[in-house]
Amino acid sequence: MKALRSGSFAFALGVLACAAGTPEASANPFGQFTGSWSGNGTITVQDGTRERIRCRGQYRSSEGGNALKLELRCASDSYKFELQSDIAYDGGNVSGSWNETTRNVFGSLSGRASANAIQATASSVGFTAQLSLTTKGNQQRVSIRSPGSEISEVAISLARSGR
Repeated sequence: MKALRSGSFAFALGVLACAAGTPEASANPFGQFTGSWSGNGTITVQDGTRERIRCRGQYRSSEGGNALKLELRCASDSYKFELQSDIAYDGGNVSGSWNETTRNVFGSLSGRASANAIQATASSVGFTAQLSLTTKGNQQRVSIRSPGSEISEVAISLARSGR
């Protein structure tokens, strides 16, 4: 399996950002996202070639529900990565950090959360990706785009298997 280049790790961040989910009226905006998630999707590389990817994650809420800790592993026939992230929610804004542990590549994310949607920017040195996601019940859909990067697009669907 190929290890992803440092700029490509931010694509997996889209999956992490989806965990930030949608704010609820409750005092625990991340509570609905805790648990185990799994799913699949596609990676589109710069030349237009597509490859299926499989992901598994564990999300834990803390600090009264305004913080979320994530661990995510994704793999395909050619790619593999392991990510950790800490995400905070504050008045409709989401922000945080991420780290791809197998290569020690890290970056930040920031954006806005509104009813059933997140729009965010993920970045690291020399790399930026636009994240868009929707959450409905126990299903999450994530789209990440970074034209010109080794991996130009990622689309993933996740389902919660437990809380």
